[in-house]
Amino acid sequence: MTEAGLARRAPETPICPFMQRTSDINVVETRRLPSPVAFIDELPKSDAQADFVTRSRREIHRLIFTDDRRFLLIVGPCSIHDLEAGRDYARRLAALSREVSDRVMIVMRVYFEKPRTTVGWKGLIMDPHLDGSHDIATGLRTARAFLREVLDLGLPTATELLDPITPQYIADLICWSAIGARTTESQTHRQMASGLSMPLGFKNGTDGSLQSAINAIKAAAQPQTFLGINVDGAASAIVTRGNPDCHVVLRGGAAGANYSPAHIAQTEALLAKAGLTKAILVDCSHDNSAKKPELQPDVLRALMAQIAAGNASIMGAMIESNLGAGNQPFPQPKEKLRYGVSITDGCIDWPTTEALVRELHAALAPRFR
Repeated sequence: MTEAGLARRAPETPICPFMQRTSDINVVETRRLPSPVAFIDELPKSDAQADFVTRSRREIHRLIFTDDRRFLLIVGPCSIHDLEAGRDYARRLAALSREVSDRVMIVMRVYFEKPRTTVGWKGLIMDPHLDGSHDIATGLRTARAFLREVLDLGLPTATELLDPITPQYIADLICWSAIGARTTESQTHRQMASGLSMPLGFKNGTDGSLQSAINAIKAAAQPQTFLGINVDGAASAIVTRGNPDCHVVLRGGAAGANYSPAHIAQTEALLAKAGLTKAILVDCSHDNSAKKPELQPDVLRALMAQIAAGNASIMGAMIESNLGAGNQPFPQPKEKLRYGVSITDGCIDWPTTEALVRELHAALAPRFR
């Protein structure tokens, strides 16, 4: 009998005074969340949004797996914490995207979940008020509403999916997703990826291991059965057919950067050995820029040079960018936060981003002659 069942026992049936609790000892509270379908009904995607997501996923697939010569650029804030600043950034990025769309497909980073090595703010879904109240229902609702706004601007959306339950609430509005370095080796996340409907990048491990990402791609491509919830919120056995649209993301590791020509060649060889498409997206942040955001443009320029020299496997890159440069300490009083400056990883600022995207567009011109 469950603990709840014990608690409901009739008074005339005494519970043994020596019986010890064996579950929920460290659980303080359990908050019931609305089901995914309740959120979807409350904040439905329009027909236009559904068509745009489908079309964007198809285009991203072509960039990864076919001879489409456009470059996939995943760019945007490390995390969304201020909705107005996020909207401001999205409007600017949408205008820039239209300007370069013939050679560069821009997808906006709309990251709501942040993995933590120890502790820290876990993202807008987990703590939308930035005050430790962990109002997850509001966080999920806010995330879904913001994704709809970004799609309405004509920008495809990208995010890292961290909690395996989150996709039921927002995945229908995501065009590309990532599995991070800390979770690439996780069976739970590989299983989750196997059922997702969008192209997805697995990052190499924090130690720089490429094999973990390659193994993850192979696992996610296979049918899987795992525990999860359905759209009604009921515990379910989820059965998938496998996701064929996964690829590797190089983000550096403990030994340093891994985007040099030698590293790219090594990655190509490992992908070929595994029977996988030689499609490589490079994260210009994290260990590839020694966690110094101002070095991200140098990483992208190094990729441009390799492409100019004839490399055909580098199909995209990721940049952490915001309105303002760097980052700021958090927690601190919200009224003291600087507008448009990250509270997680440091970013390059908007003027740098704008100039860099135009530079990339110009550098890709020889591909289209």
